[in-house]
Amino acid sequence: MKIGQTPELPGGLPPTGLAKQAKAPASPAEGATKDALVASSAGVPVTVSTAARALSPATRSTADFDAGKVKAVRAAIEKGEFSVDAEAIADKLLSNAQEILSRSRG
Repeated sequence: MKIGQTPELPGGLPPTGLAKQAKAPASPAEGATKDALVASSAGVPVTVSTAARALSPATRSTADFDAGKVKAVRAAIEKGEFSVDAEAIADKLLSNAQEILSRSRG
């Protein structure tokens, strides 16, 4: 195959103008609707879960982390002053594991 050629996949759908329209949605909700419409016109119904929508970079807020805290930790690491509390990490790891196990059993 040469660079710039599209591979011919068995069972694949041929590229259409509809695929180009689905690449640039105006908003995440509208994008999910357009994707569903494009797939429906191809004969395959598609639904997007709320968990999948939450993964979209467009729906994430910039307040997911504290930039000041990240900067402070980075500076402490560079200075060699950052220390890890292994006991606190182990305690949190065990509590998370217990929570997961209790959910799977109950």
